[in-house]
Amino acid sequence: MLHLTDLRGRKPSTSELRRALPRGSVDVNAVLPTVAPIVEDVAARGASAALAYGERFDGVRPANVRVPREVIDEALAGLAAEVREALEVAIARIRTVHAAQKPQPRTTELAPGATVTEKFIPISRVGLYVPGGKAVYPSSVLMNVIPAQEAGTSSMVVCTPPQVEFGGWPHPTILAACALLGVEEVWAVGGAQAVALLAYGDDAAGLEPVDMVTGPGNVFVAAAKRLVNGVVGIDAEAGPSEIAVLADDSADPTLVAVDLISQAEHDENAASVLITASESLARKVDAEVERLAGLTLNADRARSALGGRQSGIVLVDDLVTAIAATDAYASEHTEVHTENAREVAERLTNAGAIFIGPYSPVPLGDYAAGSNHVLPTSGTARFNAGLSTHTFLKPVNLVEYDEAALREVGPHIIALAAEEQLPAHGEAIKARGIEGS
Repeated sequence: MLHLTDLRGRKPSTSELRRALPRGSVDVNAVLPTVAPIVEDVAARGASAALAYGERFDGVRPANVRVPREVIDEALAGLAAEVREALEVAIARIRTVHAAQKPQPRTTELAPGATVTEKFIPISRVGLYVPGGKAVYPSSVLMNVIPAQEAGTSSMVVCTPPQVEFGGWPHPTILAACALLGVEEVWAVGGAQAVALLAYGDDAAGLEPVDMVTGPGNVFVAAAKRLVNGVVGIDAEAGPSEIAVLADDSADPTLVAVDLISQAEHDENAASVLITASESLARKVDAEVERLAGLTLNADRARSALGGRQSGIVLVDDLVTAIAATDAYASEHTEVHTENAREVAERLTNAGAIFIGPYSPVPLGDYAAGSNHVLPTSGTARFNAGLSTHTFLKPVNLVEYDEAALREVGPHIIALAAEEQLPAHGEAIKARGIEGS
């Protein structure tokens, strides 16, 4: 079932690996001409345009954008006890991890009377997008809201698609998750129009724009985020889910197979890749994937993803090359199933999140590991990080020098300003009674 990429017999370069490794593609550029008019229309007409696009694309139009408080309360009251308990456990774990991420201000003294203090200011208002197409994602509510709360963000809105089967309001489990976290502002809007409405707001409808938009979504959401970037900040342009499993002969082929399948059920474009130097393991995993993929509820979706060109098995000569290939792939999720798995994991440098050993599968991180599941995709883990408390904080430097401290460094500033032919910079120093050397 899984396509084979055989790189044995050579030490592939980074350039070769980027070309040879299985990789899905979601062409954001291709949908920009479709999405740009939507963004422009919502920017001009606000909520009425956003609701009209929702009716056109999704066949549903809620009574208004903002979900009434009583609808949110009813969703929480109707939540099944076992789901509520699971959400509460996940909330506690995610909050513990993200609270520990918050950095503290630090002052550096460069000389007597010369200090630079770095402080961290939370983004004032954020828009947190929670998708709702082929599945319901209360976990994405947790992963977006909790880090923003721990950063100290004072105002936030969760934006999520309305659903025909729930009277035009979002899925009740999404609303219940919002209620458990104390989120009072939820907008029943999805897709590109949601991102545009978050960016531009609508004063007449009482919808205040945000300063930053975060959260995963489909290619249209990604395109809209690209278009509004600069009007607001964004976290990333999310692509389909992906998993890379780095494994050796010690790995359990059934566990590797079920973990590959677990991510394939997200989407037909999801990517599941095994990277190994063991031909025997590769054969066993492929057989287990073939045997098990058809048994899941989302079998058609999973089999389509697993059989696509974005998924497959990569065979290499040795562990060193396997590590290099895994780093070149830079997966959203990377699992390590090897001997000395922690040591191998420490050698990896490119991954959204790394899951170590047979008892740390990716679904643990999707729900209740405490880590965040909004992670960089499509190889962007080479330079991007996942969502965290840091995402919602702005580091700002406070520079404070007294006269003596400025006098000490002033001649050097004057010299550099002259070298750069920016004499007014030097004059600003000289005006304070300081001369060059």
